[in-house]
Amino acid sequence: MAALEMVPVVSGSRDGRFAKILIWTGGTILVVVALAAIFAPLLSSWGPKEIDPNGTLAAPGGEHLLGSDGNGMDVWSRVLHAARIDLGIAICAVALAVVVGTLLGMLAGYLGGWVDDGLMRIVDIFQAFPTFILALAVSALLGGGFVNLVITIAAVNAPAYARLVRAEVRTLREMQYIDAAKTSGASTIGIMWRHLLPNSLTPVRVIAPLNCGWAMLTLAGLSFLGLGVTVPTAEWGSMISLGTSDVVAGRWWTSVPPGLALLVCVLGFSLLGEGLQERAEARRR
Repeated sequence: MAALEMVPVVSGSRDGRFAKILIWTGGTILVVVALAAIFAPLLSSWGPKEIDPNGTLAAPGGEHLLGSDGNGMDVWSRVLHAARIDLGIAICAVALAVVVGTLLGMLAGYLGGWVDDGLMRIVDIFQAFPTFILALAVSALLGGGFVNLVITIAAVNAPAYARLVRAEVRTLREMQYIDAAKTSGASTIGIMWRHLLPNSLTPVRVIAPLNCGWAMLTLAGLSFLGLGVTVPTAEWGSMISLGTSDVVAGRWWTSVPPGLALLVCVLGFSLLGEGLQERAEARRR
C-alpha cells in the first residue's frame, strides 16, 4: 500500500519539474528578447529607419551584420527595434482583452438572466467568424496605428476570455462563501471584486501567455497584408512581406531574420503558457 500511495506523488513531482523547465525556458527566451528590444540602440550602429544609399540589398557582414533590405535599411537594427512594436502591441492587446473579457464574463456569469443572454449572444456573433478574418475586418475599419491595432487584436480575443470567466463564475456563485457574503450584506460589486474576481482568474493566467503568441502572429499577418504596421516602421510581419520577392532571388537575409525572431518569440510565449498549464494541472492532482 505504501508503494502504491507514493506513485501519485512521484508523478506529480515529475509534472512539477517538467512545468518548471517549460516556464524557465519560455521566460528566459522572452527576457532575452525584451532586453534586446530595450537595448536595441546600443546593439546596432544603424537606426531602424536609417538608409544606407550605398548599401542596398547588401549581404550579411561588414557594416551590416545581417545585411540590408531593398531600401538600404539595416536588417539587424530593424529586427531588434521591431521587437518593441511586436511585444508592445501583443502584450497591450492581450491585457485589454483580459480586462474587457473578464468584466463581461463576470457580469454574465453572476447576474444571469437577460444580462447573460444578451452578452453571450454578442460573444457568439464575434466567435462565429474565424479569428483572423475578423481581425482583417476590424483592422480595415479602424486602420493601422499602435492604438487601433491593440483594439483590433483585443476585440478578437476578448470573447474567449468572457466565455471562460463566465463558466468559472457560474460555478463559484453557488459556493457557500458567496452565500455568506450575501447574508452579511455585501453588495454585488463587492462580491464580484473581492470573491469572484480573484478566484476566476486562474485559467486566464494560464491562457494569457499563449494568447500573446497568437496576438503576435495576428499582428504579423495583418502587417504582411498591409493592414498593420507599414514601412518604414520596423515590424516583423511587414519586414517579411517586404523581403518575400528577395527570397526567390536568393537574398534570404531580408525576410528570414524577422521570421526567425517571430518564431522564437512565439515559442517563448508558448512554452511559458504550457508550463503554467502543466503546473496548474499538477496542483489539481
